[in-house]
Amino acid sequence: MEFSAILRTMDSFEGKVVVLTGASEGIGRALALSLASARARLVLAARSAERLATLSQECMSRGAEVLCVPTDVSQRADCTALIDATLAHFGRIDVLLHNAGSTMWSRLDELVDPGVLERLIRVNYLGAAWLTWQALPALVAARGRIVAISSMAGLVGVPTRTGYSASKHAMFGFFDSLRIELAEKGVSVTIVAPDFVRSEIHRRAIGPDGKPLGVSPMKEAKIMTADECAAIILRATLQRRRLVFTSLRSRALRWLKLLAPGLVDNLAARAIRRRH
Repeated sequence: MEFSAILRTMDSFEGKVVVLTGASEGIGRALALSLASARARLVLAARSAERLATLSQECMSRGAEVLCVPTDVSQRADCTALIDATLAHFGRIDVLLHNAGSTMWSRLDELVDPGVLERLIRVNYLGAAWLTWQALPALVAARGRIVAISSMAGLVGVPTRTGYSASKHAMFGFFDSLRIELAEKGVSVTIVAPDFVRSEIHRRAIGPDGKPLGVSPMKEAKIMTADECAAIILRATLQRRRLVFTSLRSRALRWLKLLAPGLVDNLAARAIRRRH
């Protein structure tokens, strides 16, 4: 289903203030362009000011009001500055969409610098936690929505992704707990667990030497596109869904993990080998 069809059948994002991290590439870019077409009031955050500026022009050409805030979510001061800038400009926050992320592609026994593990925790988990804490009063006032894009790696173990999987497990624990805390305040918490998605995150994956791979190790022609994933995320956001899987396989793995954990381990190992 196209984005426009989704938005016509549900409550619209029109006029809603949406803070989107990791906006400049991949799933984030697809989300930004779709939200722009829905005439949302966008706050776009990413590390690259140049890519944000280009994206901003595209979003404004689609009718969106846009504020760009260059942000490194691994830095708490940047998280504070992002929320402060949003409230100063728009005065409210309706949707906080955590999309910024980083990954790794290395067995632990091949990793040269274990500092990579800290970097992944700061980007994938702490950045989302800091931003949520900072934005929470505004979200409660607006009875808003929090959307955390985690991963299937947050529910099952994935070889070569030890640090990444740990950070995504942390997201699940944090946002599942937060959902209970906010149950009576009208703020919904949606966790998205994407399967493999065609995105620049694979090319930027941290290798054994601590540097980005530079090329994607995935057979990307066989995996979901960023646009397809973004459509699922936006529909779930509008519906205030609790937990969202992006494929039948990911839904099946959730239950197999409980019933046959050894089988899931084997499937995860095979999936990585097959897509390498």
